[in-house]
Amino acid sequence: MTGSQAVASRTPRAVLDRYHRAMLDKSADDLADLYAVDAVHEFPFAAPGFPAHYAGREAVRGGYRAAWGASPFEVVEIRDVVVHVSDDPGTVIAGHVVVVRSAGGDRAAVPGLLIIDVSDGLITRVRDYMDALAVARAAGVAGA
Repeated sequence: MTGSQAVASRTPRAVLDRYHRAMLDKSADDLADLYAVDAVHEFPFAAPGFPAHYAGREAVRGGYRAAWGASPFEVVEIRDVVVHVSDDPGTVIAGHVVVVRSAGGDRAAVPGLLIIDVSDGLITRVRDYMDALAVARAAGVAGA
């Protein structure tokens, strides 16, 4: 595959598909490899224990490696994916529901929205709107 073919295979929609695959595989390396070196991953909805953002590919790698390594959940399905058209051809907007399973077998659905900006086949910015209350309820946090 030539360099131009590799970039062409990394359209915003193809990057979204690979992003979801990395989530299913719980692969921080596969996820981080989708990012430009100086990319930013933002979490606009503040959640206890989560940073407001990761700055740079290696921060994404380290942050997700730690988060997924410590998580009691396994992503078993990503469903109800709805991709919204953007005026910017380098941006993909996607709603989805992430279904997770605990070690005890309980399942929970966590809705979310991703806005992913892609340039030259790499993510430059992600705005990750995850339903933090759904995560807290799945984890059994009192009052969530």
